[in-house]
This record gives sequence, C-alpha cells and structure tokens, in this order.
Amino acid sequence: MPARNFRIPIEPGKFYHIWNRGNNRENLFYSSHNYEYFIRLYAGYLDPVVETYAFCLLPNHFHLLVRIKSFLEVSPAGETSNTRKSNPVSLAFQRFFTAYSQAINIQERRTGSLFEKPFKRLEISSTRQLANLVHYIHTNPQKHGIIDDFRQYPWSSYNRIIRDRPSKLKKEEVMNWFSTKENYVNYHSRTIDLDELKDMIIE
Repeated sequence: MPARNFRIPIEPGKFYHIWNRGNNRENLFYSSHNYEYFIRLYAGYLDPVVETYAFCLLPNHFHLLVRIKSFLEVSPAGETSNTRKSNPVSLAFQRFFTAYSQAINIQERRTGSLFEKPFKRLEISSTRQLANLVHYIHTNPQKHGIIDDFRQYPWSSYNRIIRDRPSKLKKEEVMNWFSTKENYVNYHSRTIDLDELKDMIIE
C-alpha cells in the first residue's frame, strides 16, 4: 500500500484532522502554563482561519479537528486567491508553531526545531468519520496511559463541549453529530474498531 500524503493542500470549507508532535518525540509541554500558553497562542494565530471542533494536547503531541474557514473569511480585505502568494492557513500554522517554539526554547534553554515538519493533516469527509474522530481525539490520553480516565483529562475539549459556558469551540455543531448530550457521553464509552479510523488517524 502506498504511503499516504500527509501534506495534502489545505482547502477552504473542508474538515481536517491535524496532528503534530515534538521533534525526536521530545515534549512540547512541561507545565500547565505551557498548555495554557499554547491555547492562547492558538486563539491569536489560528482562530481567524479555522473553526475548532475538538482538540487534545498531550505531553509530546497534539490532535485537532478543524474546519478551514471560507476564503473570504480568511483573506484580508482586497486580497484574492489570484494575488495571494501562500496559503494563509499554512502560514498561520507556521507562525503559530514558531511563536510557541521560541517560548519553549527560551524556557528549556534548548535550540533547534521543537515540532516535526511538516505538520500532518488528513481530510475528513463524513459525519460518521467526524464523530469517530472526536471520540478518538478525546480518548487519546487514556489510550497512551497518561491518565486512567480520559474524562478527567484537563487539556482536551471533551468536557468543554458539554459544559454550559461560552467557548469558541463549535460545540453546537459537534453535539449535532451525536444528536443529544446523552448520546455524546455514551458514544465516548464505546470501543471503536481502529479499522474504522485507519483513514483518519496519523500514527
């Protein structure tokens, strides 16, 4: 079977599973402050170009489920696809990774690339795939033995989606994939055959 292309073009209006990890499997996060800083930077650099549906940050890697905003939402005024020289979403991710890397390099007194390059992405095309991927992303901390119960993990969107608080997460849209809050919770309790996920995961 030929290797999959993890460098597929990022196109407006499409959903993607985006994943990256520390270079040489090094940690990306060393304290709760690092996780919080990552989330703040993400909001500043990426909220203008993507809608976020689910996420999970783990010590040496992270997972995102995003939808790329339409080009008119992404582009500055007066700029069109014909005048833009680079993909604005890729550029936003590049700037985001650079800003976070600089902070961690200073903190840890390290040099060189913090993240693997390029960041990996796979397109997601059906509602069933989206629901399965949300489950996969949220259960990742338990899958990797980081915590006994993924529901207690603080750096994922699992509880943020069902919490009755304002959020930039596309919570209502995610809940629509599961119909009800009860179905969302129950769906996360089931075991998903990894064969169902083979076209969506990047491991």
